[in-house]
Amino acid sequence: MSGNRDLSFDPKEHQHLRYNPLKDSWVLVSAHRMKRPWAGQVEKPPEELIPRYDPRNPLCPGNTRANGEVNPSYDSTFVFENDFPALQPDAPDPGSDQHPLFQSKAARGVCKVMCFHPWSDVTLPLMKKEEIIKVIDKWAEILEELGATYPWVQIFENKGAMMGCSNPHPHCQVWASSFLPNEPAVSDRCQRAYHQKNGEPLLVQYAKQEAEKKERVVVENSDWLVVVPYWATWPYQTLLLPRRHILRINELTAEERDSLAAIMTQLLTKYDNLFEVSFPYSMGWHGAPTGPHLKEDNSHWQLHAHYYPPLLRSATVKKFMVGYEMLAQEQRDLTPEQAAEKLRNLPEEHYKTREP
Repeated sequence: MSGNRDLSFDPKEHQHLRYNPLKDSWVLVSAHRMKRPWAGQVEKPPEELIPRYDPRNPLCPGNTRANGEVNPSYDSTFVFENDFPALQPDAPDPGSDQHPLFQSKAARGVCKVMCFHPWSDVTLPLMKKEEIIKVIDKWAEILEELGATYPWVQIFENKGAMMGCSNPHPHCQVWASSFLPNEPAVSDRCQRAYHQKNGEPLLVQYAKQEAEKKERVVVENSDWLVVVPYWATWPYQTLLLPRRHILRINELTAEERDSLAAIMTQLLTKYDNLFEVSFPYSMGWHGAPTGPHLKEDNSHWQLHAHYYPPLLRSATVKKFMVGYEMLAQEQRDLTPEQAAEKLRNLPEEHYKTREP
């Protein structure tokens, strides 16, 4: 395999591999496949007519949840213990005397649900900036609280039925675990190795490079940068990065929380405007490990958020991670540069509030 670039190579026309330094893996980019006609599965468009209050919705203020508890009449954020948690704090230990092919370890933790807003018919891009800042403040508070004990605190949002969200109410989840999960464990190893070799945090250097190149930048401000990463797998995947070196979300200044709320509104508005639909995605924050790791040197880490939206061609055609992706490696059609350009050129006024 030659290291010299063929002058006829065009990344928009020719397949090639791209390296993901956060996962130490490669992604196959096959841009020419976007020309193929689509006759596959078409999804049902997301529900647009959602009532502001539904007496049957367990996340609405004043309603009774499955375990019989009644929600308070909250008017901002609301956090409660997940009624059906994947992790519990008092699970028994399976022990370590096991065959090497049949290993298991203890898994303990807590799972919380956090409502962003009392209304079911709003999403983050339609909320006021001060309301989004309250969400960010609560994220920071929960990380500090649970991170005092647990090694990993995963804040994540599944938006839309296409991403498995069973409830049309603006909310996210927080799972704190007694172990470092697979994805952040790999990311920790990769960022540490890069820092040791290059003397600078991987994502700090990456943000500087992307800010100079501009070709994959979607939106930016004085504190934050959103790019479609060079190694993106999902069609309109984005990476949200601070410009300053920050380890965890609770370290953000008031000014950085304000500018984060602003750039989140910009990005999520562009997502919704792409196909004029409430854009489904899974997103989550990654920062330096917590709990016992708080006393360690984690300077190789940089706070960041991943957004993974599934839609590819329209509001009803999504990308499938099957076949080759499951058995060989990740693959994408649309190039990250093409995706970034599409998102960048979209209006910043939400289609639902736009003048007719």
